[in-house]
Amino acid sequence: MKEHGILVIGGGLAGLTAAVHLALQGLDVAVMEMQAYPHHKVCGEYVSKEIEPYLKRLGVDLKSHGAIDITKFQITTTDGFMVETDLPLGGFGISRYALDNLLFERAKELGVVFYCEKVIATAFKNDIFTITTKSNSYSSKIAIGAYGKRSVLDKNLDRAFSKKKQSWLAVKAHYKLEDFQEDLVALHNFNGGYGGLSKTEIGAVNFCYLVNYESFKQYKDVQSFNAKVVAENPFLKQFLSNASPVFEQPLTIAQIAFDQKDNVVDHMLMCGDTAGLIHPLCGNGMAMAIHSAKIASELISKYFSESNYKRIDLEHDYRKAWSKAFSARLWFGRKLQSVLMNKRLVSMGIKSVGKSKSILKFIISKTHGELIS
Repeated sequence: MKEHGILVIGGGLAGLTAAVHLALQGLDVAVMEMQAYPHHKVCGEYVSKEIEPYLKRLGVDLKSHGAIDITKFQITTTDGFMVETDLPLGGFGISRYALDNLLFERAKELGVVFYCEKVIATAFKNDIFTITTKSNSYSSKIAIGAYGKRSVLDKNLDRAFSKKKQSWLAVKAHYKLEDFQEDLVALHNFNGGYGGLSKTEIGAVNFCYLVNYESFKQYKDVQSFNAKVVAENPFLKQFLSNASPVFEQPLTIAQIAFDQKDNVVDHMLMCGDTAGLIHPLCGNGMAMAIHSAKIASELISKYFSESNYKRIDLEHDYRKAWSKAFSARLWFGRKLQSVLMNKRLVSMGIKSVGKSKSILKFIISKTHGELIS
């Protein structure tokens, strides 16, 4: 059995950020990630600038790697009524392909060990975690769960949301479109869902949307759904008509759960989407994943450096800090998403917002955080 001080299950944004942070503290960290880097993931690929100072402190500068400055936000109704405003803080357009790989390379540089294996079970006994894959077993003093929206581990850990059938499907693809406004992130509504458009570091436009499966299942594939439903929004119709797909096939994720989740499970600290998923409004899931890793890493560093700081203190403080940072944003996201899924309410709401952009800026502020130093 291989031993490490800290094992991170999942090498996405949260897992990689935690690994980099903890390695900078001189701690022994290993990451379990079943896919080789780099790879694409279903994601909005807009990240709020609230995380820029923190990433720079970790030695990761997004601008120097081509991230696009995004300063404007646009939202449209299903019938094409549009409102646009400046983003108070702004963000970056960067693909998960590039961002995850940047963090991966930085982690390797700092001595983080990577295992390309799928974790199938975890156990905690006698103050030690045992992490099991199909071919190996590993042990650690601390375990971080950062394996994303849904995994077989959720059922093994008896998490409530994993026992329910979920109704959400996410679809992502990259497109070539020369005249897409570079500094813009747009949120376009259509019947049964809504999707975001923003440019990435390579010039491709990322289109990622969330749809209720009941709306989607009557169509045989993504292309048919795009043509029959998504394109009812005139902005999306124009985009799909003029843009050329980069991927051979869109990427999809089914059974997405927006339920409330525990952020400590069987003594494992959960980060990113594993701890709680915000509805994709301006892509703040990326910033929240990075921020949650920062919170966990700071407390874990304290656990290893202060002998009188016990596991019970670590777990209590993580729950408290996580709730303070994200509970209000998640609550607001759920309420706003319920409006976005109601055709009449979203039309009325956006048209009302059009008369007062201060309302739209207020909504944006509720789904974004402050600068993370």
